[in-house]
Amino acid sequence: MLHAFVLVDAKPARIAALAAELADIEGITEVFSVAGGIADIVAIVRVRQHDDLVEVVTGRIDALPGIQSTTTLVAFQTYSRHDLEAMWDLGPA
Repeated sequence: MLHAFVLVDAKPARIAALAAELADIEGITEVFSVAGGIADIVAIVRVRQHDDLVEVVTGRIDALPGIQSTTTLVAFQTYSRHDLEAMWDLGPA
């Protein structure tokens, strides 16, 4: 499994809509609206192969209107001892 973090710089009026559109793309598992000046949105991509990553980033993400630029960070190794799915599970509503 290949993991990547895509930092998205977006037009301010499109941030909320883009976040929802990104979340609907196959291969993107989480989308976060963020603050701090480096990016407006962070999308986490989990795919099987590099070709799949290319399709998600250059074929799907970059095609969305309102995206000004992207920076893709490819993860080499995971160092967490936590079960990430369990960590983010808040339990029954």
